[in-house]
Formats: sequence, C-alpha cells, structure tokens
Amino acid sequence: MNVTITPSSVGGTARAPPSKSYTHRAILAAGYADEATVRDALWSADTKATARAVELFGGDVDRCEDETLEIDGFDGRPDVPADVIDCANSGTTMRLVTAAAALADGTSVLTGDESLRSRPQGPLLEALTDLGAQADSTRGNGQAPLVVTGPLAGGELSIPGDVSSQYITALLLAGAVTDEGIAIDLETELKSAPYVDITLEVLDDFGVEARKTDAGFAVDGGQSYRPAGGDYAVPGDFSSISYPLAAGAIAGNEGVRIEGAHPSAQGDTAIVDIVERMGADVDWDRDAGTIDVAKAPLSGIEVDVEDTPDLLPTIATLGAVAEGNTHITNAEHVRYKETDRVSAMAEELGKMGVETTEERDSLMIHGGDSSLSGATVSGRDDHRIIMALALAGLVADGETTIEGADHVDVSFPGFFGMLEELGVGLERDGRQ
Repeated sequence: MNVTITPSSVGGTARAPPSKSYTHRAILAAGYADEATVRDALWSADTKATARAVELFGGDVDRCEDETLEIDGFDGRPDVPADVIDCANSGTTMRLVTAAAALADGTSVLTGDESLRSRPQGPLLEALTDLGAQADSTRGNGQAPLVVTGPLAGGELSIPGDVSSQYITALLLAGAVTDEGIAIDLETELKSAPYVDITLEVLDDFGVEARKTDAGFAVDGGQSYRPAGGDYAVPGDFSSISYPLAAGAIAGNEGVRIEGAHPSAQGDTAIVDIVERMGADVDWDRDAGTIDVAKAPLSGIEVDVEDTPDLLPTIATLGAVAEGNTHITNAEHVRYKETDRVSAMAEELGKMGVETTEERDSLMIHGGDSSLSGATVSGRDDHRIIMALALAGLVADGETTIEGADHVDVSFPGFFGMLEELGVGLERDGRQ
C-alpha cells in the first residue's frame, strides 16, 4: 500500500496504542505461566509473531474482542515445536523466543523475513551455548535461520551490552524457570538500558524476582510466573506517542491531546522532554495520562539516543522542521533495526530537500539549510521510517507519497486512521 499525504494542520484527540515492548514481554511471560490474562494488548504483526511462538511451544493464545488475550501457557517448559518458528519481521520475537527455545528438550528452528535474517544474533547464541544449550546460525554468520537445542540448566555468562538489550531480556525471562538461574556479566556498557527496566517491571508484575548486580543482572531459577489476580494490563506506548506528539508540535494549529500517556519504565518517555526542549508548547498531566501539545517555532538541539533508539526517526523529522541543527548522537546501534534507520532517514529526508550530515554514530539534520518539499519516498519496510516520513508530509511543500506504507501494522495498525481523525488529508493507493 502507498499513502499520499497532503499538507495539513492537525487538531483533536488521539489515543496511544498499547506498548509493543510490554505486549511482547507480557505474551511470553504468560506463556511461561500456567495461565494468565493480558489486557489492553497490542495486536500487531510483531506481537502476533510472539503469540504464534507461544502456541508452537504448547500454549494457547485466545484473542477476545476487547484486546484482551486469554493465554494458556506452557508452564515454564516449552514443547519442542512441531514446525519452524517464523518470527516474520520481529527482532524482539526472535531474540526472546530463541532463549525460550533453549529450554525445550529438543531442537527448534527459527527464521524470519529477509530483514530479520540480516540482524545480529551471535552474542545470544554464544550465551546460550555457554549455558549448556546448542545454539547455531545455519549460515555460520550469527544471523537467522537459527537452530537451538536444549535444555539448558542455567549458570553464569558474559555478553556484550552494546549490541542489543533484547539479549538481556531474553535471558532473564528464560532464566527464571531454569534450575540454576542465570547471572549475566556485561562485557560493555548496556545500550537501550530502559528496555531492560521494562523487562524487570514485567517480571515483577508476573511474580518473578530479577535484579541488577554490580556486574550486570541476575535471576534465580525455580521461579513461577503468576501475575497478581491472574491479570496483567499493558500500558500505552511512548514510541507510538512520539508520532501524534510530533504532529502536534509541527502542525497542531488547533492543539492535539494524547490520551493513555501514563508514566512507566519506557525510556521513550524522553520524547516529551525532547519536543519541549525544541520549543513546542507541551503539558503532560501524568496523573490523568494526557499530553497536550500545540504548534510553536522549533529550534534544533542535541539528542543522545543511546537509550532511546526508536525515537531517532521522529527526532530527525522534527529536526527537518526546526531552525538550526539537530544533532542525534550515540546512534550506531540504530543501524541494526528493521533497516539502517540512520541512513534511511538521511536518504529519504534528502529526497524531500533536507540537508543532513551522516556519521557512523550520529546524524545531523540541518533544518535551517533545508526546504522541505513533497516527494515520493520509500518506507523501507520499516514502520518507524514510514510514520516519521508521514509527519514530514504534514508540513512539506506539496504532496508526499510513501511507498510500502502498510508496514505500520508492525506496531501501530491504526496510525493512518489516527492521522485522518486529526484532520490530515491522505489517500491510500490513490483512493480517498
């Protein structure tokens, strides 16, 4: 699907979709349990992949009409899957599920689409091997397809922290149901640390104790997953909140209110401060879970995305509208997402007339030297690139067509419907 955006002002109310990060963890945590209910779940392409894996491990995921998932789990001991686990485009699914597969008394095979098969899994495979499982890349390059044979008992391991925090999350989730538990020694500084904080929060809500240590993290074995009252509720997603928030900051002549913005461990809550620092009129009522934002002249700033990699595309678009330079730093790990998001935003914004300077670990947006014009751009099969480019289309001179826009289904299936409700003129595949 291609979507064409007409320059528009926005106003009204938007509701944050449930968090993708929390939903992934909650579905798998419920799978580790005997049974659990996950409320307010995000049902997207990525989270469906995690649900399919739970079912292949012997669980059952029943989706109700009110976005509630009734999950019968595999109670800490996954079956050997009867089929290949297809993680589609979901890196979170692959990493979390790879560790779960190592608990099965037999062999599991995991794969995904072309993009996912290019993403690094080597450190996690080495960690699982150190714990007594056999975990290999079929091509010997640390990338999927993966073959994992268990079971593992637990123990101590060391792993780099600067490739993906999802490795740590995967090991902590699996470690709780091993015999020995798992102690993780970080070899390097942890990138995207707030995502591990999310994991610790979800584990605690499911009755599992895990902790930070001087060396890294640890979780005792022999634990059971049991959420209080059998229920877990997913909070709103601040990665997704970044889009209506940025839309209000650059095109919100009438102001935009965002609901469902309750504080949580998500590092991407930083987007509220970033937009405010750039000059937008922002009011976050944390108790009510609402954010009000209105258009204002924006100025470029420096933003470190070491802990918030998913915000880079949104910040890049804000920088394209702002006066002066917006410097996004500590961004090398953002190159290992669904696509190389640093280069993708530089190249696609470049098609729209935006001047950028790209380095290995940073991206500079020269807003003052740019003239944002409508163009045909590629979504790169990446939901966050698509949504960020759609924002740029709101204030470009002329129409902007985004190719492959259907990939927003990965995290925000209702994204374009939300834009329409806020007053944006858009066409899907040439049809209104």
